[in-house]
Amino acid sequence: MTSFDSVFDFEDLHPIDMVQDIAATQKWKFDRIGEDQIAMAVEGQWRTYSITLAWSDMDETLRLICTFDMQPPQHRVNELYAALNEVNDNCWAGNFTYWADQKSMVFRYGLILTGGQIATLDQIDTMISTAVISAERYYPAFQLVTWGEQSLKSAMQVAIAEAYGRA
Repeated sequence: MTSFDSVFDFEDLHPIDMVQDIAATQKWKFDRIGEDQIAMAVEGQWRTYSITLAWSDMDETLRLICTFDMQPPQHRVNELYAALNEVNDNCWAGNFTYWADQKSMVFRYGLILTGGQIATLDQIDTMISTAVISAERYYPAFQLVTWGEQSLKSAMQVAIAEAYGRA
């Protein structure tokens, strides 16, 4: 994405104000749900991702939730959970979970800012970028394991293989 720290004076900005500035700069559709929460739609290669960031004063954490629809065939749900375990072993920042009731795959990440620390625009931009990059990287593996009925090993090879060039 972009380096923002030199563009804005963010000393007194609320973290959600900074997220709103990023969303506006990137021309993403967003909805400021409240003072402490914002929802955005970020277009990826595979999907449009719903990203919500919320600030919690109580535990001084900026929480990110990135969701996308995932409706696996019932007979492949166990394979999806096995894929989630494998994927989460490969994710150093954030984790995936499946919300069966909402039929949504969820990537979650929290930036803890205790002691009055202030998030930078680059940190927030990195949170959002990490969510989208992780969703884009592992979406094909989730699809291959569920709908493609491929083995976890072959699906993960697709996810962890580095792409060279562009078709």
